Amino acid sequence: MVDQQMFDITPIQENDQEWFAKLLVERWDSPKVVSRGQLHHADQLPGFVAWSQDKPVGVITYHTVGIQCEIVTINSLHERKGIGRKLIEAIISAARTIGCERIWLTTTNDNIPALVFYQKIGFRLAALHIDAINSSRNLKPEIPDIGYGGIPIRDEIELEYWLN
Repeated sequence: MVDQQMFDITPIQENDQEWFAKLLVERWDSPKVVSRGQLHHADQLPGFVAWSQDKPVGVITYHTVGIQCEIVTINSLHERKGIGRKLIEAIISAARTIGCERIWLTTTNDNIPALVFYQKIGFRLAALHIDAINSSRNLKPEIPDIGYGGIPIRDEIELEYWLN
């Protein structure tokens, strides 16, 4: 079991690719992730890995354009241990270093636990993209129709965190 705060955060390395690709298939049905109509290959993005006792316990990936940094994926293998928070802190630090002013992400309308988590750590609701998932399914047909709690997956919710 992972003790809270008992892990290290390191940049994703080439030797992390095998387990990371497997995790993306397990958690996301594929390494492909779609947000705001853009297809990302998450296994090719920069990011950070959380480690506990030489085992990966979480990972986050991001994509930057200009002064904006998008969190593309985040996975904590042990919830409520502070892993997600530490991964977000690593992205905040990296975004500041490269001159970003805004960090943003999208999640689907069914992902209630994520909406709670992001708002608790300082993200704010920025936009609701009605029926955005219909377009996303054109790029990634693996997106299921029904999600968390039996809620139909239809919309993207955009959240943001300003660094200034």
